[in-house]
Amino acid sequence: MDAIEQGLPIFLLIFCRITSFFVVAPVFSSRGVPNTFKIGLGFFLTFIIFLSYGFQQTIVIDASYLLMIIREILIGVLIGFVVYLFFAIVQTAGAFMDMQIGFAMANVVDPLSGVSAPLLGNFKYMLMIVVFLMMNGHHFLLTGLMDSYQWMPLDNALFSRMLEGGITDMLVRIFSNTFLLAVQIASPLVVAMFLTDLGLGFLTKTAPQFNVFVIGIPLKIIVGLFLLILLLPGMSVIFEKLFSIMFDSLEQLFGVVQGPPEGQ
Repeated sequence: MDAIEQGLPIFLLIFCRITSFFVVAPVFSSRGVPNTFKIGLGFFLTFIIFLSYGFQQTIVIDASYLLMIIREILIGVLIGFVVYLFFAIVQTAGAFMDMQIGFAMANVVDPLSGVSAPLLGNFKYMLMIVVFLMMNGHHFLLTGLMDSYQWMPLDNALFSRMLEGGITDMLVRIFSNTFLLAVQIASPLVVAMFLTDLGLGFLTKTAPQFNVFVIGIPLKIIVGLFLLILLLPGMSVIFEKLFSIMFDSLEQLFGVVQGPPEGQ
């Protein structure tokens, strides 16, 4: 009974971080994953972390225990949100492409998130998830979540870092970097569509009898799809680069909250 009384508070704190991560992180937070699976996976991961890490900790249940629960939930949501930002890159890039090609009016409902998403953004998002699962990215993601207890133990300084502004500065830099990456991914097709519009403008001036609205819409769709076919083989390399930047950003986030563990 004494072991249960000492270990249960630690187990609950670990469980709060794991499950809050599953609520936000891509793949795990999708509507296609049953809630019972999320809870069961979170329970077993918590059990593994507790066996390897929890016995070394001592927690006293008092008024500050509620703040510790809130802190662990915030850490799990924070880690999941950083991962989500990098998956949202392809949706943002797809939205830029859709606006130029003319697919923006045909937004579809993403079955994974349940919200309306751009057509090409939804296609690239599903392609990114396939590449992520093929390279066992979900295993690396779970490994990083478990290693977060080496960087951010239960007695971390999250609230003080939030007051100092380190967390906010880190999130703003990650958000700006992801937006820049989205613009870079969409730039080849956006530039091509701009040149197509420019050519249609010259055509209107030289041959006014042509209806540019009738010609322009199918022409932009054909050019956009042709360029998309040319760009698809290189998407796997881009996705691998995005995943590398994502894990580097997670490591930087862990360092901002608590700093590297001893010996590293």
